[in-house]
Amino acid sequence: MSDPSEFGTESGGGRERDGAADPTEPAASDGGEPTDAGAVVDAADPPDEGGRGSPLRAVGVAFGLGIAGILGLLAVTTIVGGAVFAVATLTGRQPSLLGSFVAPFVVGQVGAFVGVSLGYLRWRGLNREDIAAYLGIRRPTVVESVIAVIGPVLVLVTALTVSSIVLLVGTEPAQNQGAQMTLENPSIIPVMIVAMLLVVGPCEELLFRGVIQSRARETFSAVPAILLAAAVFAPAHVVSLSGGVGAMLTTISILFVPSLIFGAVYEYTENLVVVAVMHGLYNSFLLTIGYIVITYGPEMENAGQAGAALLGV
Repeated sequence: MSDPSEFGTESGGGRERDGAADPTEPAASDGGEPTDAGAVVDAADPPDEGGRGSPLRAVGVAFGLGIAGILGLLAVTTIVGGAVFAVATLTGRQPSLLGSFVAPFVVGQVGAFVGVSLGYLRWRGLNREDIAAYLGIRRPTVVESVIAVIGPVLVLVTALTVSSIVLLVGTEPAQNQGAQMTLENPSIIPVMIVAMLLVVGPCEELLFRGVIQSRARETFSAVPAILLAAAVFAPAHVVSLSGGVGAMLTTISILFVPSLIFGAVYEYTENLVVVAVMHGLYNSFLLTIGYIVITYGPEMENAGQAGAALLGV
């Protein structure tokens, strides 16, 4: 998807794809994108990344980055939450939900996912301009803007349909604890919607699509890279789920649906901004559905359960 050796080969809205590469350049032997001599990452990679064409290494890096992101999220969230409660204890005041829940959630996303992503890319020797090119951070075209706005609706319909079918056949998915906390406290829903748009969508897509899927595309062709990124993204939600093993596996399986679509859109547009907006809007729509369920009663309970199960980390 995002071979760093293709910096500076933009054509139209995005970087050149496999079929548009210079035929005089050797093709990657592993099925991934062709490589160009003198690329920034080829020159800057540490020795351990020198064999990035190895499928086993690519899979290991993908899961390693995912685990690092989740462990970082847990660590930062715990530290910030602990600091909030320490201050509350010293001052004798009860911490608000904004301080005890929203603040650790937001800081954890930024500190963990952005920190791991930028740390890894800088370790590989990429500077700011290289990182923007590698990830595909640029202003969306008109078509990409339409995809970013309309796409979440299609993802939502598809994901809720799959989730509703699962509920009908009797396999109860696990619940997302963060989503449940939000829905049980409707006063923070507007703040969380903003957080989904400005923090969760961009931060999660930066790591899981921007870095993990792009790194996988250095080794694999499009479909395996998308599947690998989804295989890292969906299980990462286990830290926020409650329920038995079977329920968690059901929810993780359902979460593959939006993850695969985000990955396919990223592969098609080669623009991280598009999938970041899509992801943020998608989560915001789910919270809005939950709010409507709370407001208008139990007749929409199944839709509310399906929506809560589909929210991101």
